[in-house]
Amino acid sequence: MSKSLPYSIKDVDYDNAKFRHRSFSKVVTQNLLTGNLKRDCVSCSTGKFLFLILIFGVAYLLLGHSSSGGVVSNDKTIVNRVSYANNSIVDGAGRIKRFWRRPPRLPPRLSPDEKVSSNGAGQVLENPDVVRSMWIARQQKVKEAFLHAWSGYKKFAMGRDELMPLSRQGVDGLGGLGATVVDALDTAMIMGLDDVVAEAGSWVEKHLSERIRTKGQVNLFETTIRVLGGLLSAYHLRGGENGMNITQAGPKPEVYLATAKDLADRLLSAFTTSPTAIPFSDVILHDKSAQPAPGGLSSTSEVSTVQLEFNYLSSVSGDQKYGLEAMKVMEHMKTLPKFEGLVPIYISPHTGEFDGENIRLGSRGDSYYEYLIKVWLQSGGSSNSNTSYLHEMYKEAMNGVRHRLVKKSIPNGLVFVGELPYGLNNVFSSKMDHLVCFLPGTLALGATKGLTKKQAMKNNMLNFEDLKNLELAEELTKTCFEMYAVTSTGLAPEIAYFHTEDFSEEGHDGGNKSSEFVNDIIIRPADRHNLLRPETVESLFVLYRITEDPKYREWGWQIFEAFEKHTKVDTGGYCSLDDVTSVPPNRRDKMETFFLGETLKYLYLLFADSSLIPLDKFVFNTEAHPIPINLKK
Repeated sequence: MSKSLPYSIKDVDYDNAKFRHRSFSKVVTQNLLTGNLKRDCVSCSTGKFLFLILIFGVAYLLLGHSSSGGVVSNDKTIVNRVSYANNSIVDGAGRIKRFWRRPPRLPPRLSPDEKVSSNGAGQVLENPDVVRSMWIARQQKVKEAFLHAWSGYKKFAMGRDELMPLSRQGVDGLGGLGATVVDALDTAMIMGLDDVVAEAGSWVEKHLSERIRTKGQVNLFETTIRVLGGLLSAYHLRGGENGMNITQAGPKPEVYLATAKDLADRLLSAFTTSPTAIPFSDVILHDKSAQPAPGGLSSTSEVSTVQLEFNYLSSVSGDQKYGLEAMKVMEHMKTLPKFEGLVPIYISPHTGEFDGENIRLGSRGDSYYEYLIKVWLQSGGSSNSNTSYLHEMYKEAMNGVRHRLVKKSIPNGLVFVGELPYGLNNVFSSKMDHLVCFLPGTLALGATKGLTKKQAMKNNMLNFEDLKNLELAEELTKTCFEMYAVTSTGLAPEIAYFHTEDFSEEGHDGGNKSSEFVNDIIIRPADRHNLLRPETVESLFVLYRITEDPKYREWGWQIFEAFEKHTKVDTGGYCSLDDVTSVPPNRRDKMETFFLGETLKYLYLLFADSSLIPLDKFVFNTEAHPIPINLKK
């Protein structure tokens, strides 16, 4: 990662002229004219005298010779002297020749687009066709992993929310709507797995509508991002209105849209029954009622992370009620007091006010910041749009993040995002959830609006603030990867702390003693589990698309190999881990739906051609379901 960013297109376009050879005479002349030698030594007579002595001394060393040692006969002395004299002339000339010899020309430095790739085993791959073939092969490995995960789910848990791969059974932890089926559906479409699309689509058509009508309590946020988002993405990819139609497998797109509308009609009760613009957190599906969470509060991230889905449903259904209800939340939040754009992680649906002072970008805070920029981009990303206030809120918040939450670890200076658990003017915590690793991708997306950095520079789209955000995105992506590399398994913990001047703990490293950052990252025993989370590979995907730096692909491949080595279950599926710092790690009997819906999807797209689901045409909801940008205005 470069330490500084280019500030004009001249710095982006490669110029090999800077490596052209300069003759020795030019080097000497320039140094004599501009160097400190002229200024410091020639300024006084003593300096001139010493300078002349230096010149003659160098000449003597180059041309002088020493007499041979030992006692020899007169004849031999004459012969040796003649021979030595001849050799001295030749040797002196050689020394002069070597002194005036041109230095070897440096090989040209490659531009970013010309840099070679490595296959991970130290072998350099220079042929673009070979590099392309390697990434296609790695893409295929990810597809095989998806099929292995799906086979376990289909065999032991079809129709249940999640697979328990070790006990080979299913469990309903998300309301019983078959969350894994819907979460995995668009991933299978993107991968071209028509058999899986047909199986999942058939289940949706036959069973999901009935479950929506009969099931009880579900969480508004989780159901919206996983099930509603998955149905809407499948609708578009299957060829819905202005859709891509990348597969002919499964039911017609209208089936997905009708099911999504039925679900959304029931979820709307969370908005319409609340006394304020802030929705209740839980919905009872079968009677279209809603209620607050225990304790009465809603998570800030949850109430502000349904707008992409409801706006898109209004766009394709023609019924504006979905988007209008969801956007009331953002319009209300615009009016609330904030701390340099930062907000507490709880909000009350009864008062409409934030509750408490806990500020963080991890759980309960994360996707509030993500959807500020994504909802604006979905609407077209125009400064004149009726969502432009979201862009302003995003910019203010990112300034607050840089000012209040970004710190560096010691001894090696990893950039991380901490927390303010007791408010802005209280103690800073060096705790960083793995969930925070969504932020690098969001920062990069906000900077270039989904274009590559080179395209954005060429179009004069990047201002100083965008460049600062892009630089921070690259630094944080490095940190998120090192949270993996620092452990014995090569997989990240759920939570890490960072060693700073104000905070340290002994004996809680990641276990990989060869890591450069083993003393920077602290992993407490209670935080060492891994849930197959997607946030880091999500940011690797976005950073690769935007910067075109192949290191992000290589880092993603290393993470994928660690998943394969430590979480794959022979009978089907993948499992979570109890402790990433020990080998072999203890396993947890759970495969989260987002492993198929997000983690494997982002890895597949990371290794794919950038034309597949381009970032300037789609925004991904927080569950990695691609939603088209500005389908209707």
